[in-house]
Amino acid sequence: MRAAVFLGPSLSPALASKELDAEYLPPIQRGDIDALLSRPAPPEVIGIVDGRFLSSLSISPKEVLSAVDQGVRVYGSSSMGALRAAECAPWGMIGVGRIYEAYASGAIDADDEVAIVYDEETGTAASDPMINLRFAVDAAVARGLVTAGTGAIFVNAAKKLYFPDRTARNVLRVVEPALPADEHEALTRFFAAEAPDTKADDARLLLGAIREYLG
Repeated sequence: MRAAVFLGPSLSPALASKELDAEYLPPIQRGDIDALLSRPAPPEVIGIVDGRFLSSLSISPKEVLSAVDQGVRVYGSSSMGALRAAECAPWGMIGVGRIYEAYASGAIDADDEVAIVYDEETGTAASDPMINLRFAVDAAVARGLVTAGTGAIFVNAAKKLYFPDRTARNVLRVVEPALPADEHEALTRFFAAEAPDTKADDARLLLGAIREYLG
């Protein structure tokens, strides 16, 4: 394979493979890039979407840049990839998508914005990333479904939850007493059926960028 992509709960490999013919690997952790570079034929391109932290050492900027220094094109988006791209862009890593842009601009800076818990067997997320909730509420406000004040109440309540407990449902339950009934109902319907999944959208952008580069 000319490309290797570290992917997990942001977008399933089954869906990703429809976008790009690549080797899909589990969320990245320390040592994974070194392992790729030690192969007899390393990939031309590495994409980083999801990564491990807590239970494993997270991938370091130094390891990312070792790949760049060896001529491998490294892209990042969505989650750990967006974090590392924001740190390593000045030295050649390529960031893609809205989440990367939010980190690169300083609009957000906390790691917990992209942190979730998920089932390692299935890759299914058990919580919602804070950044997805932010962008979803922004979309609801932009569409006039709720006021900016309601959006701020929702975001502030979500940020106060420990990241494994962050789900749209949990936040909606917490904020219900503080919101007008019609706006609470509108947000509930929005999250049930229409809210954007920015992590997944950004992962697709990364796959598209790699596909375009490889021709």
